[in-house]
Amino acid sequence: MDKIVIYTDGGCSGNPGPGGWACVVIADGVAKQLSGGEDKTTNNRMELCAAIAALSVIKNTPAFKGREIEVNIDSQYVKNGITSWIAGWKKKNWVTADKKPVKNQDLWVMLDELNSSMKVDWKWVKGHAGVEYNEVCDQLCQSEIKKRK
Repeated sequence: MDKIVIYTDGGCSGNPGPGGWACVVIADGVAKQLSGGEDKTTNNRMELCAAIAALSVIKNTPAFKGREIEVNIDSQYVKNGITSWIAGWKKKNWVTADKKPVKNQDLWVMLDELNSSMKVDWKWVKGHAGVEYNEVCDQLCQSEIKKRK
């Protein structure tokens, strides 16, 4: 079985401001595009929503069960958060090293639950660098933001 490849992006116009998220899930020769947004949100929330949406598609598609997943994301915040910071946050009861509550805990809990139930390889990709599906995600995000301005 082939690996499932995902690209995600999220952004805002103003931070906070109207925001959009998008993902492309590539499996079995099909590239499924999803996007959405919120009227008043932050870049980081939109980046998290994109990753959650993509992994939710995989979780809810029985044919994808047990397959390897590669997530290509241009957000260091999400990549580092899910691959290293989250373990410490959970140990410290969702408090950061400087004793402040973890921002976006609601979304981190959802992403952690999805990530923990799958074999996910998180890869950082440079945004706005001509990576085809990252650019598709960026265009979808911009469309979602425009709908909310």
